[in-house]
This record gives sequence, structure tokens and C-alpha cells, in this order.
Amino acid sequence: HVENFFQNTLAAARKFGIAHEVLDAQEIRRRFPQFNVADDERGYLENEAGFLRPEACVAAHLTQAERSGAEIHRNENVLTFHGSATGVSVTTDRGAYAAETLIVAAGAWLPGLIGEQLARHFTVYRQTLFWFDIEGAVAPFLPERCPIFIWELQRRKQGIYGFPAIDGAGGGVKIATEQYEDATSADAVRRNVTADEIRAMYADYVVPYISGVADKCLKAVTCLYTVTPDFGFVIDRHPQCERVLLVSPCSGHGFKHSPAIGEALAELSTGGAARFDLAPFALKRFARTDG
Repeated sequence: HVENFFQNTLAAARKFGIAHEVLDAQEIRRRFPQFNVADDERGYLENEAGFLRPEACVAAHLTQAERSGAEIHRNENVLTFHGSATGVSVTTDRGAYAAETLIVAAGAWLPGLIGEQLARHFTVYRQTLFWFDIEGAVAPFLPERCPIFIWELQRRKQGIYGFPAIDGAGGGVKIATEQYEDATSADAVRRNVTADEIRAMYADYVVPYISGVADKCLKAVTCLYTVTPDFGFVIDRHPQCERVLLVSPCSGHGFKHSPAIGEALAELSTGGAARFDLAPFALKRFARTDG
């Protein structure tokens, strides 16, 4: 659970003038009967909200970067980097490179590149994602009638989130939760999802809360969250080298912010100052909790 998630969402919408509605349980049931809400639950609804297809977004970013003169090295593993007062060097499994500035945005591989002293601020957790089949007609789960949802469940350690049937009946409904108990690493993580995990997800987090979803799992995959102690991003210069920018817009909610973060990093790496206030993402904030 995210502390005060509902209240913070509502406050942000009001502060920035985001159109929204607040629905009581009766209204949620009337509009979205798929959700088995309790009588004292409320919902925040943005009718203009949408979703991104990450693979298509990444492909578009890479294409635009190449059109602007960037050189993309695919399927090349970074082994180490070194920074000095005059420049940076990167060693990969294919060769070595030198540059004036380095941005390290390695996701779940970040802890293995930055040394133990910094790596202790980042914990990698395995997450599981599920797409379940629909019982009966697909219409109630199409985007026109079913919203993207994040549900902070009552009396449960974990919430759930999901998407409507954005790919039609054949694609099913995506429903997932989050866990922060079993740490792993990008290289050691178990990538397959077991039949037991599918059954447990359906019994514990689908049946009690969402109607009209079948127990047939159409697809199940894993992903990795790189999590900081306060679940916030890290966007900061390396403590030992100003020429190295460490970037972990992470904790499972960073992708949608990538265009703005990219702009800020472009400004920082070319000698300017970011237009956005990046102070909340500084590494030094963790010093207060290091004991």
C-alpha cells in the first residue's frame, strides 16, 4: 500500500486542475459492476486518463533518437564504468568507449554497476503480471466501459491494479499486484510464472474483487521493480564524479515520466540546468535514514 494514496491523488488533481469525479460505492457499482466494492469505499475517476504501450513508446524514442543523430548499441552488455575529473569511460562485452558525460539508467542492473555503498539504496523485487480470460461477453471489459484501475484493498497488505481488455476478448484483462518481501537481482530472478502462482492470484486477488473474470490465465509474465527506501526516484550526480548521472526513475511507477526525465537529463548532461526541480530525487536524502 502507498500511504495516503487516495488523498494524495485527490489533492494533486485539485492543485493542478485535473478534471475528475469522486464516486461513492453505490455509484461505482452502478457504472462499473465488475468491481465488488465495499459500502465504505470511494473511487477517484479521470475520464480523460489513458494508457501507454511501453514497447511502442520505447521503439518511438529510439527511432527519434537515431533520426536526431544518436548511435544506438543494441544487445551490448555494460560491464563497468569509470569517471574522472576530465571524462568517463565505459567497458562493455564488445569494447570500450569514452565520453564527457555518462548517464547510468540501468534499471534493475543498476545495483551491480555502482558499488555496494550506493547499491544498498536500491532493492530489486520480482513482480508477476497476469492476463485472465473473460467470462461471457467482452463488452463490460472494453475500455469504453471499464477503466484502468488501482485499488488499495482494505485489510490486505497489497493492492491490485489492472487494465481493461485493450486488445479485445483474446487479450483478456490484465490484473496484478505488488510484493516487496522477496528481493532478487536482474541476473538471478526466476522469470517463469508457476501454475501455483496463477491459482493463488486468481483465488486471492481476482475472485473476491472482480466479477466476470474466468480462471483461465491467457498470459503471465514477470517484471522487476528497482525500489528505493522511500519509493521515490533517484536522479542525481554520482557522489564521486560529477560527470556521471545516476538515474533510477523506478519503484514501479517511472515509465510514464520518462519524456520529462529525458528532457531534464539532456539539459544536465549538456552543461545546463534542468527546468524541473530535481532536489526531491537527490541521493543525500537517504543519509537521514542510514542510521
